Amino acid sequence: MTTTNKWLNDEARWQAVVERDKSADGYFVYGVRSSLIYCHPSAAGRLPNRNNIEFFDNEQQALAKGYRPGKRSNKQAPQLEQFYQQKIAQACRYIEQNNGNAKLDEIAAFVGISRYHFHRLFKNLIGLTPKSYAIAYRHGKLQRQLQQQPSITDAIYDAGFSSNSRFYETSTERLGMTPTAWKAGGDGSRIYFALAACSLGDILVAQSEVGVCAILLGDDPERLLQDLQDKFPQAELIGGDHQFEHVVAQVIGFIEAPEIGLKLPLDIRGTAFQQRVWQALRAIPVGTTVSYSDIAKQIGDPKAVRAVAGACAANMLAVAIPCHRVVRNDGSLSGYRWGIARKRSLLDKESLNK
Repeated sequence: MTTTNKWLNDEARWQAVVERDKSADGYFVYGVRSSLIYCHPSAAGRLPNRNNIEFFDNEQQALAKGYRPGKRSNKQAPQLEQFYQQKIAQACRYIEQNNGNAKLDEIAAFVGISRYHFHRLFKNLIGLTPKSYAIAYRHGKLQRQLQQQPSITDAIYDAGFSSNSRFYETSTERLGMTPTAWKAGGDGSRIYFALAACSLGDILVAQSEVGVCAILLGDDPERLLQDLQDKFPQAELIGGDHQFEHVVAQVIGFIEAPEIGLKLPLDIRGTAFQQRVWQALRAIPVGTTVSYSDIAKQIGDPKAVRAVAGACAANMLAVAIPCHRVVRNDGSLSGYRWGIARKRSLLDKESLNK
């Protein structure tokens, strides 16, 4: 159930402060001019003089005006973080229910947060802007619809695109190929690949017209190639030339020395949820680990721990999307698509180069 923001004017906000209304926490804060401290509506203590306070839509505004948090504000931080995560989770569901076509003002009003604060909060928690999340959701839905609908046009409209032209502006970039090729399992698209060896065993690197679309690790080159064929059953797979060997060398160099970074364009394909998870993974610093629960909280969906693990398992871009940096809550190593031994080896390399 969505809570409506009833505290849009100073009079309503003051009344919430007088009543120590906990339901108003998260919707605004007030600053006390004499102490330069800001508080949440339910803060205990002596009621300040009405003429000595000013209201702010959020904590960032109060901080920008030179206020600092009071003791109770610090104690409330975990509860407020959960409050904001719930709001952003509601926003994600609203975007999905409207096929990604809801406007920013509508979404912000739905969750009861000011437009500016909502946009900033959404990006901080999800890693994408509301618009980028909506686009990713529509394209993820389109990928499923292309496999189900007999007509590409029907699939485009069922996925929430308002017109063919609007979709085709970004279709090749998002799908890595034309919609017709995607529907045919990659028919007509070209994917260059190469097999090599590194300290982790065998490695396959593949690149589409958009960027690197697969980095696979294993002990059997034929199995790696089969995995690539299963992903793009109708694509034209072409063995890489000498120029492509430079791409492979960069990937292997990144594995051996992760601190150098990987400066290659990526072709990241997945559902809107998977892309949220993968975006969060790419923000984990080298030499750092987080738990599945941490990632679920970061993307605004704390209960989606299993789904986060599923997104990690579906990752086709080893090391570029560093799912090896995700561990159990107690710090022990959990499953890894390319084997626990490789996960441990990658973390050891990063720890040494931290």
